[in-house]
Amino acid sequence: MAAELTSTKLNAENHLLLDQPLLRLPHELARRNFKSVQRIVEREKEYVLPALKETANASLSQTQTPDQTLASLDAMISRMQGLKRKMENLQQEEKKIHSQSRKRIQHLECLHQIPSLADVKYDQWSRMRLDRLIVDQMLRSGYTQSAQDLAREKDIEDLVDLNVFVQCHRIAESLRRGETKDALQWCNENKAALRKSQYNLEFELRLQQYIEMIRVGDREKLVEARAHAKKYLTPFIETQSAEIHRAAGLLAFPKDTKAEPYRSMYASQRWNHLSDLFVRTHHELLSLPSWPLLHIALSAGLSALKTPSCHSAYTSPSSNSLSTTTSVCPICSTELNELARNMPYAHHTKSSVESDPIVLPNGRIYGQQRLLEMSKKVGCVEAGKVKDPTTGEVFDESEMKKVYIM
Repeated sequence: MAAELTSTKLNAENHLLLDQPLLRLPHELARRNFKSVQRIVEREKEYVLPALKETANASLSQTQTPDQTLASLDAMISRMQGLKRKMENLQQEEKKIHSQSRKRIQHLECLHQIPSLADVKYDQWSRMRLDRLIVDQMLRSGYTQSAQDLAREKDIEDLVDLNVFVQCHRIAESLRRGETKDALQWCNENKAALRKSQYNLEFELRLQQYIEMIRVGDREKLVEARAHAKKYLTPFIETQSAEIHRAAGLLAFPKDTKAEPYRSMYASQRWNHLSDLFVRTHHELLSLPSWPLLHIALSAGLSALKTPSCHSAYTSPSSNSLSTTTSVCPICSTELNELARNMPYAHHTKSSVESDPIVLPNGRIYGQQRLLEMSKKVGCVEAGKVKDPTTGEVFDESEMKKVYIM
């Protein structure tokens, strides 16, 4: 009984390892929202306070007319009203983030109130998490409308990051179409955070604009490209000197050149590279996993079940028509066998083997008594013969060798 309770006891901390992004993203969004408030207030402060002081001094010294003073005050009031509207929008965004965080914390807190894996509440919680993982997978794959419909149907809209992935997918698709406007606007909004990024997204986008100007080939565009490089590429000279030198050399090569690396710089595949680079940068800035959570969960499960026999040289029962058994092993299934091939094997501290193990000439090990009984039940082998239930091969009983576990 004690062993059974231990095996079914729920360890909430281990389960929550997979759900860390659930709280990381709202925290990151709240931090960015606060930074936006701080930046806007500082900008307006730098304008309004000097303007107010200047207007007050001019009024006292009578260097401007009352109408001019009123006009200056009206301009400042109008600017403050604009600031108020911006603050109201940011406040609503902050309330939305806090509400989302509260619901996510409540969802995770439910796990600590479930005592056992056998509890029906754990089954309900697991199904909700599976729905979240599926929505995450769909959003990353670009099926945004289907993901929104599923989240709405399952009432988990506050537990998934719909808006974040929708915006990411929109910008990534614009890059695949050869447009840099949205991506550059995103870079401008996240300029401070991008300085700490390991990726050089803004430089790559500016470099692509430069390449497209040169691709046109006329004199006016070449002059514009040189001005563009001086303004946007040279600030990166310390970190991207090699790329900048190659960009300068591009001026001497036409778009149909066969010389490398200039041929690759002109290639249309660079747009796909930029799209992938944006997605990686976007996920890094928002502390999002680079891989779908469904893949991470699936990989952990596959590794926990995988054994050397799952990828042996012999065909698994699930795909062998001669097999007399049907495998229920997920690793051996045709759907997951290849996916699990590169996963590490499970580490089991305990193993269960037959009391009378034998090895057949093909290297497969079975319990002798069960193998003989199965061969008799099949009825399609001669006396003194045994049939491998996995591969369908037939051997003499004398070819069976006793196995001793050390």
